[in-house]
Amino acid sequence: MQTAAFSELFPLFNAASPETIEWLMSNTVEHEYPSDRAVLMEDAWGNAVYFVESGWVKVRRHVGEGSVTLAILGRGDFFGEMAILDESPRSTDVISLSSVKLLSISAQRFIQTLFRDSQLHHRMLQLMVRRLRQMNVRFQLRHQPPAIKLVNTLVALGENYGTATEYGIEILNIPFKDLADVSDISTEEAAKIMEKLHAKGWVRIVPSRNSMFLTNMRQLVHLAGKTQ
Repeated sequence: MQTAAFSELFPLFNAASPETIEWLMSNTVEHEYPSDRAVLMEDAWGNAVYFVESGWVKVRRHVGEGSVTLAILGRGDFFGEMAILDESPRSTDVISLSSVKLLSISAQRFIQTLFRDSQLHHRMLQLMVRRLRQMNVRFQLRHQPPAIKLVNTLVALGENYGTATEYGIEILNIPFKDLADVSDISTEEAAKIMEKLHAKGWVRIVPSRNSMFLTNMRQLVHLAGKTQ
């Protein structure tokens, strides 16, 4: 992969110098996992930061005998940084939702890179603040109707990770349970809302591709905007 393609794929490295990117690329390790495989386990000590080259993963936390999905990440995003930065065991699992390719950078080299490149350090802070803002948005949505919560999740996934096609914005056909967890609604509510969105022609699921198409992004964004 060329340095320009690397920085384009991973927004974290948009502001990094070419020398930093070349050094990072020479120190990455590639991993491949099939769907429904544990990538990282809760309570494991952080020894690397992982970048999603392709595919989708979910971040989950165990609650009693079950688990709750906290976030869904796609191509270009990263995870594992918090366990490194605060030098503590991981508090969540990361599970592949599809076949996935990851690049990892060891904790030591990643920290070295942050110290070497102030622009990268600043970019890292920006993206972590963005994640905090996204958490605040979810908190502000807690009293909104289930449909608005779910549509906000779909819009965010489409905007952050979707691929533009002639049929609309393509994302993974994410299980309703995971969509429901992230949206803070029940699985039954998620199923009913998705059925209505499909009937309206705003969403289309294609099982053969394991894909979901957001076929009317304009209307979805409009509905999500009712929280304003």
